[in-house]
Amino acid sequence: MSDIRHSLLRRDALSAAKEVLYHLDIYFSSQLQSAPLPLVDKGPAELLEEFLFQRLNSLQELQLLEIMCNYFQEQTKDSVRQIIFSSLFSPQGNKADDSRMALLGKLVSMAVAVCRVPVLECAAFWLQRTPAVYCVRLARALVDDYCNLVPGSIQTLKQIFSASPRFCCQFITSVTALYDLSSDDLIPPSDLLELIVSWIFEDPRLILITFLNTPIAANLPIGFLELTPLTGLIRWCVKAPLAYKRKKKASLSNGHPPSKTAKDSAAGDDRDCHQLYSKLHLSVLQVLMMLQGHLTEKNLYGRLGLIPFDHVVPLVEEINRLSDELNPLNASKEIELALDRLAQALQVAMASGALLCTRDDLRTVCSRLPHNNLLQLVISGPVQQPTHGALPPGFYPHIHTPPLGYPAHAAHPALPAHPAHPAHPALPAHPVQTFIPGMTFPYRPIR
Repeated sequence: MSDIRHSLLRRDALSAAKEVLYHLDIYFSSQLQSAPLPLVDKGPAELLEEFLFQRLNSLQELQLLEIMCNYFQEQTKDSVRQIIFSSLFSPQGNKADDSRMALLGKLVSMAVAVCRVPVLECAAFWLQRTPAVYCVRLARALVDDYCNLVPGSIQTLKQIFSASPRFCCQFITSVTALYDLSSDDLIPPSDLLELIVSWIFEDPRLILITFLNTPIAANLPIGFLELTPLTGLIRWCVKAPLAYKRKKKASLSNGHPPSKTAKDSAAGDDRDCHQLYSKLHLSVLQVLMMLQGHLTEKNLYGRLGLIPFDHVVPLVEEINRLSDELNPLNASKEIELALDRLAQALQVAMASGALLCTRDDLRTVCSRLPHNNLLQLVISGPVQQPTHGALPPGFYPHIHTPPLGYPAHAAHPALPAHPAHPAHPALPAHPVQTFIPGMTFPYRPIR
């Protein structure tokens, strides 16, 4: 590599960067013939950091991005593309990582703009294999480019849905990790929310693409993105009523009451967002209902919780904290809607095998939440019945039978309640729409 380095030093910065890509292509094409997963040696890694991430001005960087886009488009061997993309952009834990991530964000943004599918596919695999802390940095760069900098450019991002569904799935997962609604700044922008809901509502199976196309072990690595965005999307749907109420409360208490026009506009935007979250919640329930068959097919039913219980615990704690902060007297509707959505998500997730926990675990976690009729039905548990063969004793089996202490016709939230138990009020925020045609769903969301 020393001879190559001396040769590169005699070139201008852009020519040297192109030459590095050329040598990488030769190096890894040769390595892949003898090993399916070659390691990046110290020499090539040092060349990358010296000649690609350190020496370029803005114009040269733009030219390099175009060269990279064309290279990945023209390279016909997927394995070579993947290993070179990984060698270029996998974080190394050194000072070059900031430059590496900045160049990656610009490359993927350009690939979206000009629809370079090979780059988007490489980026999707990168998002699978890279620690989540870096994935959210890429997500933030794309959101800045397509939601914040240029009004209307979100339509360009929207069009990649059919070009690279795998990238869309990973993008949704990283975005839900970034925007966790823990503060007003971490509420997803309305354009981004509308984009994601439109993708998922058009085909809810989108959010299962990574899970369905990845060899999976029962124990997933810690610190990486989840196999699906389901946990993050449930967090969005459940926390949204409370997070938007908190945001509205903060805007009223800052000492500068909005004008009537601004107030009406904000109310209209919030109403649109709440409808989007309702559509999203419906789609999430649909996907959860699909999961039992997929988990069984992969021999993972009862062994892999796609919605980890240790992620449900902090979600419940956040709901409890937000409920206390907002005061039940001033946010009763929002609290009720959040808890209804939580109950529905828990019920369907447990029924499908996506959430593995005991009823005692669930009761303990939810014990401090405000009272909610539907949630009480869920955590009361079903009548004892033979457990699923793949589940250990004590785990939540199918729950389409009445809970203990409740008559049969009160077990389902969409059916009339027993006179001793008042009927649960209708929630107009849920969209009135049937499930996917041709699919049988023994569970319907409340409306």
